[in-house]
Amino acid sequence: MKRRNFVKKATLSSFATLIGAELVFGSKMLEGYTPLALQDPDPFKMFKKNPEMVVLNDKPWNIEAQAHLLDDAITPNSSMFIRNNGLVPEAIDPKTWTLTIDGESVKTKKTYTLAELKSKFAEHTYQLTLECGGNGRSEFDPPAKGNQWTVGAVHCASWTGVRLKDVLEDVGIKSNAVYIGFHAADKHLSQNPKKEPISRGCPMSKALQDETLLAFKMNGNDIPLIHGYPLRLVAGGWPASVSGKWVNRISIRNKVHDGTKMTGTAYRVPKNPVAPGEKVKDEDMCIIQSMPVKSLITYPKTGAVISQGKTLGIRGHAWAGELEVAKMEYSIDFGSTWQTCSVDKPSNRLAWQHFNASVSFPKAGYYEVWARATDTKNVAQPMLLPGWNPKGYLNNACHRIAVKVK
Repeated sequence: MKRRNFVKKATLSSFATLIGAELVFGSKMLEGYTPLALQDPDPFKMFKKNPEMVVLNDKPWNIEAQAHLLDDAITPNSSMFIRNNGLVPEAIDPKTWTLTIDGESVKTKKTYTLAELKSKFAEHTYQLTLECGGNGRSEFDPPAKGNQWTVGAVHCASWTGVRLKDVLEDVGIKSNAVYIGFHAADKHLSQNPKKEPISRGCPMSKALQDETLLAFKMNGNDIPLIHGYPLRLVAGGWPASVSGKWVNRISIRNKVHDGTKMTGTAYRVPKNPVAPGEKVKDEDMCIIQSMPVKSLITYPKTGAVISQGKTLGIRGHAWAGELEVAKMEYSIDFGSTWQTCSVDKPSNRLAWQHFNASVSFPKAGYYEVWARATDTKNVAQPMLLPGWNPKGYLNNACHRIAVKVK
């Protein structure tokens, strides 16, 4: 008689989390079987997302928001973009989850349970802006390969966890430490266990910032599975690819980390301007670090219609990587003239900033409202697409909405 292998409890728990209900007879399922609810999944129900979100890819899952869905000061899960490189882990048990710190530049390899991280180190909470390096890729011409993000691959949630620098201090780091690299529990699309879907990192200076967290809560609750439960890195202001999900190991390197999607053209841009479509040698590319200054009009939704003589209240968010936004402006004449918006200070470093303005229109007709942010180094958003690059990164052109005055 053939041995029957049943689905493990940890996997059942993951299935139940994704489906949103207990699998009553889940213990009877054979190993390798996927419930029907997940064979043709509804991502909006499965991940508790707003049905107006846009699915760009389902293998792996990549989903973006629309601008008007990001109107909240603190982004709720329902409007947070999803960017995956591999398959979502299935067998997660927070009671047995561990984080290992190792590498050439660690004094002593050390492993922590999730409970130990929570009890040994002080908790910290920050609002942190995470934006995909390819946000805005759809505007590049010639087209760049990859998910064709428009404007919705950005969010600013409230993250709670322990500071990575406190954990690294506890472990002990050698003086030759240059970079960290993260490793995680997600599987490669090929399901080859020897391949990592992504293993990126950052210089020690970023890893040791107060706001770089090993997070276990998002907006006051456990991080949803799709966003990295039970533990993830959060490094605001840099490409969101640095903020690895489902992290179970961090290596301290004596060189720039060379994990998956750290080499070649991945998350790199040309050191010098190039012509659209031009091929660029690997050695002429540099790793993206702080994200550029950018803004987004979140109210009203593009296509708004108002009556002649009425003013239009606009609002949105602005961010500038490691810097702050010093000035916000809007234009209704395609950038010929600019008017000042009110802009708030960030709630903490690396959080986005909220702006608003009251806009008047001279007469009936079609208008576009453009938004432009300027950072504390006096660098402003370009009106249109910035310099072309092979992977379509760092598009921080002015966001604009259409308005009709009747």
